[in-house]
Amino acid sequence: MTPPCSAEHSTLAIGLGANLPSAAGAPLDTLVAVRPQLHQLLLGWAGVACHLCWSPLFHTAPVGGPPDQPDYLNAALLVVAPRPPSAAKALELLVGLHRLEQAFGRERLERWGPRTLDLDLLWWGDLRCDRPELHLPHPRWHERGFVLAPLLAIERGWGGAISLPAGFAPLVELLAACAEPPPQRMVSSSMAW
Repeated sequence: MTPPCSAEHSTLAIGLGANLPSAAGAPLDTLVAVRPQLHQLLLGWAGVACHLCWSPLFHTAPVGGPPDQPDYLNAALLVVAPRPPSAAKALELLVGLHRLEQAFGRERLERWGPRTLDLDLLWWGDLRCDRPELHLPHPRWHERGFVLAPLLAIERGWGGAISLPAGFAPLVELLAACAEPPPQRMVSSSMAW
C-alpha cells in the first residue's frame, strides 16, 4: 500500500504548539479543540478533501523568548496538497492559520514568547517564498527539535514517506544535529489527541 503522504504528492507541513491556557482550557485542550477546526480550514482552502497525517504530541522546553515560560506541547501535521504549490495559496492559508490562532486568544506581544496557540506553515513542496509575512520554507524549522521530532514520528509511521524541501538532510540527521534536548513524547498515538 502506498502511504498517503508519499513523495509523489506535494506535501505541506504545519507545526502546532501551545504553552498557555486558552478559552478551550490547558494547552492540551487547545490542541484537541483546534484539530477539527484546522481540518475544516484545510478543506475550505483546498476546495477538495485532503489527506492529513498527524504526529503524536510532544512535551518540549521553550526555545528562545523570555525566561521561565512554561513548557510547550508540540505536534506536526502533513497535508497531501491537491494542487501545485503557489505563493498566493500559501498566503491565503497563512491568513487562515492566523485567524485560528486569534480565535484561541493568541497575542503577539514578544518574539518567541508564550502563546495560547502557534500554527506555523513550515513548507509546501519546494515552494520558495521570501515576503515579510511569509518565508517558505520556514527559516528555522530544520533547527528545532520541537518540529523535527513530530515530523520524524510521522515519517516512521508511514515508512519514510515525507518529502522534504530540496536541499535538506533526512529528518534523523537534522534531529541528531539539533542543539536542543530531544523532546519527550506525551502521547503514543496521534489518534489519542
